[in-house]
Amino acid sequence: MWPHEPDELEAGHMAPDDADHSDAWYFVFAKGQMVTKSVQGVPEPITGDDFRWFEMEVHHKHFLGHYLNRPCFALSASGRPAEGYHTVGLRGLLGRTPQSLFYLAGRAQQIIDWHDTHRFCGRCGARMEDHRHDRAKECPSCGLINYPRLSPSIIVLVTKGEEMLLARNANWPTGMYSTLAGFVEPGESVEQTLHREVLEEVGVRVKNLEYFGSQSWPFPNSLMLGFHAEYDGGEIVCQAEEIADAQWFAPDNLPQIPPKTAISGWLIQEFIDRYSAQSR
Repeated sequence: MWPHEPDELEAGHMAPDDADHSDAWYFVFAKGQMVTKSVQGVPEPITGDDFRWFEMEVHHKHFLGHYLNRPCFALSASGRPAEGYHTVGLRGLLGRTPQSLFYLAGRAQQIIDWHDTHRFCGRCGARMEDHRHDRAKECPSCGLINYPRLSPSIIVLVTKGEEMLLARNANWPTGMYSTLAGFVEPGESVEQTLHREVLEEVGVRVKNLEYFGSQSWPFPNSLMLGFHAEYDGGEIVCQAEEIADAQWFAPDNLPQIPPKTAISGWLIQEFIDRYSAQSR
């Protein structure tokens, strides 16, 4: 089984007025970094009681719901955390916390970013207000409603026999290779995006698309839809300024690849396991 954990969050956007929030988890973000404390070496959100001792200014606060019956809030703040606490980017949490907790931290940051970028109506310029019933912003002047934005994208492992097509983005460190990915454009189906992105990035055609699974990827607001696909022709031609290198790799000769906490790592390991089982 792959780490598609059941959702342990009972989502909500209206905090109970009479609740004691001293044990609530506060996902506090300052300059894109989340404030954490270390519990047996594992980073964890601070509590409402912890935050009382911080000299930080809260800019806005959002109720997320209950995670394992614990109320959770996202806070945008400025200032320095108290001594003994640390700040870390979301990538620093990946693989170091339970997957469901990483997703919750991602949800918190995405809601903060959404609030910061939707303060004014994009149609008439009026100041937006919180929707009375939904997690949304509503314009009191023209009625425009904005919900938190997600950007769907595909990520695909292309295979040919036992070989996997892996590529290195031009902005990545030397030696790091991964699966191919790209954003869905207006008017496209997910399948059309997959064919287009693979052809654009490495110049090959694919067939036999097989949906694998998805992962919330809050960098900043993507939903990754994972696929396996088979090679159907063409020679590797790397997209200029986008792909530094792309090659076919056998399972016993892999380069540096993403960890198994990322969907790209899941796709690669799933293929290796499946191919190994067929070869026995």
